[in-house]
Amino acid sequence: MYSLLRRALFMLEPERAHSLALAMAQVAHRSGLLFRTPDEPQPVIAMGLRFANRVGLAAGFDKNGRYVDALAALGFGFVEVGTVTPRPQAGQPLPRLFRLPQSDALINRMGFPNDGADVVAARLARRRSKSMCGAVCGVNIGKNASTPNEQAIDDYVACLRKLAPYADYIAVNVSSPNTQDLRQLQRIDHLQPILEALLAERDALAASTGRRIPLLTKISPDVTQDELLDLARMMMRLQMDGVIATNTTVTRPGVEDDPLRAQRGGLSGAPLRPLALRTVETLRSVFEGRIAIVGVGGVGSAADAHAMLEAGADLLQIYTAMIYRGPRLVHEMVREIRRLTS
Repeated sequence: MYSLLRRALFMLEPERAHSLALAMAQVAHRSGLLFRTPDEPQPVIAMGLRFANRVGLAAGFDKNGRYVDALAALGFGFVEVGTVTPRPQAGQPLPRLFRLPQSDALINRMGFPNDGADVVAARLARRRSKSMCGAVCGVNIGKNASTPNEQAIDDYVACLRKLAPYADYIAVNVSSPNTQDLRQLQRIDHLQPILEALLAERDALAASTGRRIPLLTKISPDVTQDELLDLARMMMRLQMDGVIATNTTVTRPGVEDDPLRAQRGGLSGAPLRPLALRTVETLRSVFEGRIAIVGVGGVGSAADAHAMLEAGADLLQIYTAMIYRGPRLVHEMVREIRRLTS
């Protein structure tokens, strides 16, 4: 069925198609046609959280927290909202999302379009009070494009303070290629003070509420091996809860002949897989099971999911493969992982 729907959606501009697909899922969920099945008999425990299964939906699919329960009903064990910034912003000018169907890939330069932390927090608060859905909901946070890097800490802390009460975990996005100079924040001298401030704020919130929120960092696949090792060791020192590996790449592996390769932005999908797997393998060698790894990048089949877990991921996320394969992919992955781990 999805192959027919995809054919119709692919006749539309990508962002319009995405919005339409989300609206359809929401209508199906609210009408009772789409509902969450009972949780797996053997849930996964990671970062102190209970995941119904290991397959999650990456940030960017539901930027503003409008569709969490509808998306979870597709079979995901967790859904990550965002990226959310302190103040609303429109993102980059259109067009900013491009399909590369020959490569099962996308290029995007979205630039964190979102409704802002106050609006998203209110939306997630309403969801939390009404939802019967057991799926984990994470929130991915970033800085506003207009905020200088020197003031980035203030943006990240503001987002954490507003969104943590309604999130199951917080992911710190310093690796998107679509906000000018954002990736400079991955340098140890920039990132460590940001994470230290967030950890302190998280611990203060935990002391006052009794609820501790896991904190993760989302990293780029484009850092060098030495930079990656330095990042991993720093996260070990700070005792971070997890890392999401990886964001999109500004390189163009495997799409050198595609006419859209020259579009600015981050490449996701199948061509990203080798970079993501290599990153996860390196992180595993440093973390040795002490920090959770969420593997994302080019996971487009049950075999890819198995390979990501074998590389060292504890959980995994998909995004681009949902565009090309549809919801059936989620169930295929969950079944295969269950078979391999039973």
